[in-house]
Amino acid sequence: MKNLKDKVALITGGTTGIGYGVALSLMNEGVNVAITSRDETRAKEAAENLQNASTSSAKALGVVADVRKYDSQQHAVKQVLAQFGQLDIVVANAGLGHFGSIEKLTPEQWQETIDTNLSGVFYTIKSSVEALKKSKGYFISISSLAGTNFFAGGSAYNASKFGVTGFTQSVMLDLREHNIKVSTIMPGSVSTNFNGNEPDSSDAWKIQIEDIGELVVDLVKMNERTLPSKIEVRPTMPPSK
Repeated sequence: MKNLKDKVALITGGTTGIGYGVALSLMNEGVNVAITSRDETRAKEAAENLQNASTSSAKALGVVADVRKYDSQQHAVKQVLAQFGQLDIVVANAGLGHFGSIEKLTPEQWQETIDTNLSGVFYTIKSSVEALKKSKGYFISISSLAGTNFFAGGSAYNASKFGVTGFTQSVMLDLREHNIKVSTIMPGSVSTNFNGNEPDSSDAWKIQIEDIGELVVDLVKMNERTLPSKIEVRPTMPPSK
């Protein structure tokens, strides 16, 4: 997609953090963007903020959707198609994390992590695949370096992100025959509000949300013959321990 003007993107969990950064970067390229949230007020406010911050005339749409529910994701895709008439780029970004020893991790925390981070990615591509076949579009999942590197206290999060990495790579093989490009991005430390973090100047060494946005733009604009299917991205120089 050399020219992104008037293309359409759907980004799950796009009201803050990585999703918001990706949405703004795409809008600055002329892409109309729909962002989802489980909260209607947050979805609408974030869409308005994106509209005000964008340097292009692209439109932002806030959509209420829960990635943990297939019918909710189907409804979100239908809203995007009704509003914009097409769907070219889908970014499965919504995610959360529950951390702690397996002795303390509850079944409810496990289920919420898997439902959101892994099943949510499945529901997102399952709901949008027919639209992407028509547009010969691009599907991107946001995994994590935790999708190949395990750590103590991360059993649920590791499991979900290992799953996202493997799932997306298999989907890539399934869908390339339909001329749909599929990639997974695996970031390390990103300056967001994830897991209760409050970004401030001490987070300057981390990847910034606009950096991931720039990466997504580069991916979707890349020559059709080339597919970076799995991308690890990390801070250049973490602070000394």
